Amino acid sequence: MNVLLWHVHGSWTTSFVHGRHRYLVPVTPDRGPYGLGRARTYPWPAGAVEMTPEELADADVDVVVLQRPDELELAERWLRRRPGRDLPAIYVEHNTPKGDVPTTRHPMADRDDLLLTHVTHFNELFWDNGGTRTAVVEHGIVPPKVEWTGELDRLAVVTNEPIRRWRVTGTDLMPRFAEVAPLDVFGMGVTGLADRLGLPGQRLASHDDPPQDVMHTELARRRAYLHLCRWTSLGLSLIEAMTIGMPVVALATTEAVDAVPPDAGVLSTRVDTLVEAARWLTEDRDAAYRLGARAREVTKERFGLDRFLADWDRILEEETCASR
Repeated sequence: MNVLLWHVHGSWTTSFVHGRHRYLVPVTPDRGPYGLGRARTYPWPAGAVEMTPEELADADVDVVVLQRPDELELAERWLRRRPGRDLPAIYVEHNTPKGDVPTTRHPMADRDDLLLTHVTHFNELFWDNGGTRTAVVEHGIVPPKVEWTGELDRLAVVTNEPIRRWRVTGTDLMPRFAEVAPLDVFGMGVTGLADRLGLPGQRLASHDDPPQDVMHTELARRRAYLHLCRWTSLGLSLIEAMTIGMPVVALATTEAVDAVPPDAGVLSTRVDTLVEAARWLTEDRDAAYRLGARAREVTKERFGLDRFLADWDRILEEETCASR
C-alpha cells in the first residue's frame, strides 16, 4: 500500500516505516513540524519516501495515518481528497489525555469516518472516545544493537524537556535519587537541569539530544533505568532500555504497571520504596543483571517489531478493504 503519514514521533515512526509498504512522508523546505521528512538521526528503510505537498496532489495514496488534529485539514488540502470520505483514514493517539481526566473527550470522538488507534490500553481507557471505533496497537521497536553491561554505578533517565514539563516528567523527584547514585539524563532540552535542581554536576549530568545509537550505548553502561513520569503514555525509551537488558525503577503509573513485570524491575507509587530499590540495584550488580535479563526477555516477546508490524498490516488491510 501507499501510506501517507507525517514524521511526528521519531521512534514510533521508525518502527512503523520498517513495514512492507511504501510510506509517503511529507517534506517542506523548512523541515518544520508538518514537513520534517525522513529521519536524519537514524537510517530509515528505502520504502519511506519524502514527498512535497505539490507531489502529494497527484500521488497514489491508499490510506492516511493521522496523528494530530490539524493533519485532517492539511491532508485534504494537499491531497485534494478528504480523509475518511475519499480514502480511508486512521488516527493514531500517542498520548495520555490532558485536562479533566478521565472525562477528557478525544478530538476525534464521535466520528464515523475513521478508526482511532491508541498505542496503549491505558490511553484507550482514559480518553473519552465517544462513538468512534477504536483499536489498540501496542508499541514495537527496532531492537537496539547493544546489551547491558552496567559497569557504571549510575542511574539513567531518558526524558524530553524536563525543566518545562517538571512534575509531569517527575523532574522534582530526581534529587532524591541523586543522593543514592549519580544520574545521567538523556534527551531534548536537558541542558542546565542540574543547575535548575540545585545539584552539583557530579550528581547529575545532562546529555542533550544525542544520536539514538550513541544514547543506547551509554544507557547500556549504566546500572539501572529510572522512569519517573507521573503522567505519560508508555515511553519507547523505557521499552528500549528494557530490551537492552536494563532493570527498571519506575513509578507505578499509567501503562508502566502493565508493561514492567515484578521480576523485571521495581514499581511503586511510594518514592521511598523506589529510592531504596535504586540503592539496592546500585550496590548489587548481580541482582541488576537478573532483573534486566527478565526485562529483555519480556520486551522481545511483547514489544517485538514483527508483532507490531503484523498488527498494523491487519489494521491497514481491514480499513482499506472496508473502504472498497
